[in-house]
Amino acid sequence: MVATVAERANQRNALLAGFLGWTMDAFDFFVLVMVLDAVAKDFGCTRPEIALTLTASLAMRPIGAFLFGILADRYGRRLPLILDVIFYSIIEVLSGLAPNYTAFLILRLLFGIGMGGEWGVGASLAMEAVSPRWRGVLSGLLQQGYALGYLLAAVVYFTVFPRFGWRVLFFLGGAPALLALFVRARVRESEAWREHRLADWQSYARAIAGHWQRFVYIIVLMTTMAMISHGTQDMYPTFLQHQRQFTAQQAAVITIISMIGALAGGISFGWLSDRIGRRRAMGAAAVCGAAVVPLWVFAPSTALIVAGAFAMQFMVQGAWGVIPAHLNELSPGALRGFFPGFAYQIGVLVASSITYIEAVLGEHFSYAQAMGILAAGVLLLAAVVISLGPEAKGVSFRKAVA
Repeated sequence: MVATVAERANQRNALLAGFLGWTMDAFDFFVLVMVLDAVAKDFGCTRPEIALTLTASLAMRPIGAFLFGILADRYGRRLPLILDVIFYSIIEVLSGLAPNYTAFLILRLLFGIGMGGEWGVGASLAMEAVSPRWRGVLSGLLQQGYALGYLLAAVVYFTVFPRFGWRVLFFLGGAPALLALFVRARVRESEAWREHRLADWQSYARAIAGHWQRFVYIIVLMTTMAMISHGTQDMYPTFLQHQRQFTAQQAAVITIISMIGALAGGISFGWLSDRIGRRRAMGAAAVCGAAVVPLWVFAPSTALIVAGAFAMQFMVQGAWGVIPAHLNELSPGALRGFFPGFAYQIGVLVASSITYIEAVLGEHFSYAQAMGILAAGVLLLAAVVISLGPEAKGVSFRKAVA
């Protein structure tokens, strides 16, 4: 009985560590989305130039996933997660102290390394700890740390920015460093990692080469998934302010509502994936998201725009909520720290230009036209890629159980 209680406590702590790490990682990223105009004005830059720093962060994420993922497979999940959280927290604070655009761009490049390292390590630690029976719904909860981070960024923007300016928001981004203490004190190392750990680097390299086809598929999948998330989120506050003429505070409120939709969607479709399968749940969310596009950017009234923002993120993050479980189930046990995280971030790299493309097209046409056409296209493309891929729902991560 004591062992069972201890195991359940560790499951909760591992899930909480992954959830909070991803929450604060997303908060640190989306703070810039909320203050894009203010940073551009302070540095004397255009909106597309600051949007380029968002792309720069996304483009550097594979480096972080590569480095911290290999460390997680070789030395365990806990230590790389601790080091990564401390690293990106420090970079976030330094971003608030940047004296000019060049320094800011360099810091956002470095931040991308930290952001890329967190997801793969945190997700593998959490998914290896929880029961396969509840893996889908808990995957949805874990992934919605991303939506919660965006929501918190909007709340802080709404409450703090008007009084203290944009730099203070980046200083608050140093708070995740405290998570390292929690992981160090309360989370045990993954038993699945201990069972699957390979003895030497040569065996590890051969294992990677032996699964290259699965790796390529996950990259393609995550490219489309990154396009639907960043294509519907990053420039949306700018669309609300510059095309629909909402104030910055009104745009923040709509963003908060959309992220409540994201939280609900991620958990709902994660739960659904435990019952009908990962691919069916994700594909249904993507198709429904494409159907929501007219309401999302072309709705004639404020009430309908709010409803569209909620519905779009319900569907987008509904598809995303299945990802931690789906990718970890598709990954070989010995490579679970590296394989899903690195493939994920390569996909983000390939998709990273979508924010910049939307910003440029939005300046020449309209944000509604640019975002609407791109979003509908990538949502339908994602549905096709999902339907063509493999699935391993409920597979055991433990050798003894398998």
